[in-house]
Amino acid sequence: QVQLVESGGGLVQPGGSLRLSCAASGSIFRSYTMGWYRQAPGNQRELVAAITSGGPTNYADSVKGRFTISTDNAKNTVYLQMNSLKLEDTAVYYCNLYTTRLGDCWGQGTQVTVSS
Repeated sequence: QVQLVESGGGLVQPGGSLRLSCAASGSIFRSYTMGWYRQAPGNQRELVAAITSGGPTNYADSVKGRFTISTDNAKNTVYLQMNSLKLEDTAVYYCNLYTTRLGDCWGQGTQVTVSS
């Protein structure tokens, strides 16, 4: 069983920064994809950024150049550094882990609110 524990959400002004963290407990994964999704009220959940165990990353067009996803494999942790935040970045952010053995695993979500 895997648990994903997110932290780092909060309230920030437009143009500000936040860093989200997601720590995965349980098995050590050799091959995986970890990512961040977000869901705003009335919208579908959407991919924000993802990273594979081999290193390649993928970003939504709306966050390219502003957000950076990274991992600390020793800590089984994935980070999302969010800079130049905009009002439209307001959403609940969910951590996701995918492995062929486990399928999709989700965190509980953390609220990010960008407001002046």
